[in-house]
Amino acid sequence: MSFSEVHFWPDDKRVQVRPGTTLLEAGRKARVNIRTRCGAKAACLMCKVIVKDSSGLAPMNQNERLKLGSQVDEGYRLACQARVAGCVDVILPEDPLKAVIRAQLAKQREEDDLF
Repeated sequence: MSFSEVHFWPDDKRVQVRPGTTLLEAGRKARVNIRTRCGAKAACLMCKVIVKDSSGLAPMNQNERLKLGSQVDEGYRLACQARVAGCVDVILPEDPLKAVIRAQLAKQREEDDLF
C-alpha cells in the first residue's frame, strides 16, 4: 500500500494519506483547521487552499474549476474536492475575519505609537 505525504503550511504539519484522499480529509487527520460549512459538497467555498505545485494532486474536476474561476490561476483549490495523487505542500490562507482583526490591531498600535 503506497502513501503520500501532505504538508500543511503555515502550521508545518505533515500527514501520510492514501492516494485519493481529499485535502480536507488529510487536514482533519493532521489536526489542521480547514473551514467548511457545506459538508464537502463544493457549495460554501470556505475550504479554499493554495497549492503552488499541483503535480501531487489529481486533476481538477469541472465543478471545482467552475467554482474557483480565475482563482485557479493563483493556485487555489477546494480542499473538499482536491484529491491527493502524490506528495503535496498546501498553504492555508489566513481566515478573513482574523485578517481584518489583525489589520485593525496593527493600525491601533501604530496610532498608539504616535502619542
